Amino acid sequence: MASSVLVFDDSRASRQFLCRVVRESYPGTVSIVETGEAVVARQALGLSADGAASAVFEVPQGSPFGLVVIEPGMPGGDGSRLLEELAHHAARKVVATVHGDDDHLRTAMSLGVDGYLLKHDPQDIWIDALRRLDTGQPALSPAIARRLMQGFAQRSADPMSELGSCTSRDRIPPPANLAPLTPRESEVLTYLSKGFTIREISDLLGIRWFTVNDHIKSIYRKLDVSSRAEAAVLAAKQGLV
Repeated sequence: MASSVLVFDDSRASRQFLCRVVRESYPGTVSIVETGEAVVARQALGLSADGAASAVFEVPQGSPFGLVVIEPGMPGGDGSRLLEELAHHAARKVVATVHGDDDHLRTAMSLGVDGYLLKHDPQDIWIDALRRLDTGQPALSPAIARRLMQGFAQRSADPMSELGSCTSRDRIPPPANLAPLTPRESEVLTYLSKGFTIREISDLLGIRWFTVNDHIKSIYRKLDVSSRAEAAVLAAKQGLV
């Protein structure tokens, strides 16, 4: 159960709705910090202005947050940037948005979010979805779940449409100075490229989440990339996954 939750959305009405469903989902014990200001959100999370971990800010009691609910489509890109900065944060991340298209969904999934919910969904759907997080299930709107299932069916029918299914002709030879990945790093990269979260990779490989995080940092360093999406694309083009 999430005992401390951060809600980051620039719409006051949306924040009120999100806080209400969070309280209904985790009655009696949840502490909520809600804000529409990026600087306040970063301060609450103990992040500096550039997204790096900082010891300067006083993190509220109960942090690190067990759950962060973010609207990534805020003007100025504050939501999407914070989502990127939290890609390897231990908290579960749930997107709250009005966008249900493939581009927005793909971007969020590449950052390892634990849920993707549409704001126009009824309150009971939100509550049920958030409660499923405690059983290790993703929090998904029904429309998003259907879209993901349709996408999986299409990839099964046409394997070459999947990101990691490049032909040998399309693959780019790894640079000569590319440090080789260890077998474990290759496993982590494979799961990472398929959109699994750090927690899911941890469960699948039977290792701690912070060990997975260390592997990801090493992968990024060796591939000279700075995000999950970059790593997935480079790995696919070079035939590493």
